Amino acid sequence: MGRSLDLRLMPLQQLLQQPAARLDRVLGVSLFGADAVPAPLRERGVPVVRVQAPVVGADGPVCEVWSSAPAVRCGRAAQAQWRATDELMFVSVDVDPQLPIEQAAAAAYRTLFDTVEAEGCPHLLRVWNHVGDINGEADGLERYRCFNIGRQQAFVERRRPVAGASVPAASAVGARADAPLLVYALAARQAPLALENPRQVSAYHYPADYGPRAPTFSRANLYGDDAPLLFVSGTASIVGHQTQHPGDVREQTRETLRNIAALADIARSARGVQLALGDLQFKVYLRAAADHAVVRDELARAAGPNAEVLFVQADICRRELRVEIEAFAWPGREHTCLC
Repeated sequence: MGRSLDLRLMPLQQLLQQPAARLDRVLGVSLFGADAVPAPLRERGVPVVRVQAPVVGADGPVCEVWSSAPAVRCGRAAQAQWRATDELMFVSVDVDPQLPIEQAAAAAYRTLFDTVEAEGCPHLLRVWNHVGDINGEADGLERYRCFNIGRQQAFVERRRPVAGASVPAASAVGARADAPLLVYALAARQAPLALENPRQVSAYHYPADYGPRAPTFSRANLYGDDAPLLFVSGTASIVGHQTQHPGDVREQTRETLRNIAALADIARSARGVQLALGDLQFKVYLRAAADHAVVRDELARAAGPNAEVLFVQADICRRELRVEIEAFAWPGREHTCLC
C-alpha cells in the first residue's frame, strides 16, 4: 500500500521537462519560490499549490511532487481541486482572501472535509497550512491562535475527533504577510495510525496558555501495512509543551531532531518500521534565511551529508522558535536530489 505514493524534490524546470505520461501520474505539486503556476501544469489539470514563501539555498523555484504508480482521476469542486487514485488523494483548497483568519480556517476545513468524503478518501493523512502574518494580531489575538479556533470549529461541526488516533499529521507556518490562508492535504480511503511523542505533550492537549483552542494535529502518522509511509508533522524545539533554547538556532535544531528521532523510534515500536534520520526526507522552515548554514550543518551531522532537504523561509507559530522541521519517508525509499 505504502509504495503507491512517492515524493520527489526537483527544480520547477525539471518538472516541466517531464513527459506527459509522467505528469499524468502526478497527484499534486507544492511549488515554492515561483511567481505564478506555469501554464503547462494548469492545462494538464495538475493541482499546484503555490506557497508564498521563498526557497533558501536554491537557485530557482523548487517543487515537491507527489506522484502515484496507479492511474489518477481528477476533478474540481467549487472551492477545491484534486487528483486521486482508488486509495489516495491530493487536494488543494481555495480560500476567500477577504475572510478573517478564523472564518477562513473554518471554511477551508469544511471544504476539505466535503471533498475528501465525496471522493471516498475521508481520512486525512497530512495537512499543510500556511498562514500569512502568522504571528500578527487579529482582533487582539495572535493570528495563529485565531486559525486554531477556526480549524477546530470545523472538526467539531463535522463530528471529527479533535484528539487521539484519528487526528491528522499537520503543520501550520507562515507565508507572505498579505498572502491568503493556504490549505492542502493528502487523504486516504483507509485510516492511518497516529503517533505521539513521549517527549512532548500532545498538541491537542496543550494548556490554555497557548490559545482558546488547542492545535488539532498528531505528531506523526503511519499509513499502510506493507512498507508504511511515515508523515512527521511540523516539529520544533519543544519538550513537554514548552519551548527550549529560545534564540539559539543551533540548539533548537538539535532538540527538534531529537524529537523527530523519537518519532522514528515510536514508528519502529508500532509497526516495526526501521528508519533512521538518514532515511527521511526533510522540509525545514527557517524564520531567518541567515540561519540556513547552521541548520544545514546540524542536519548533515545528524542525518548524513546526503540528506534530502528543502529549506523555506517562513515564520514559525511561536515567536521564540527559529526553526521547524517536517519529514516524510518509507522503508527502502530511493534517494533523490535537488540537482
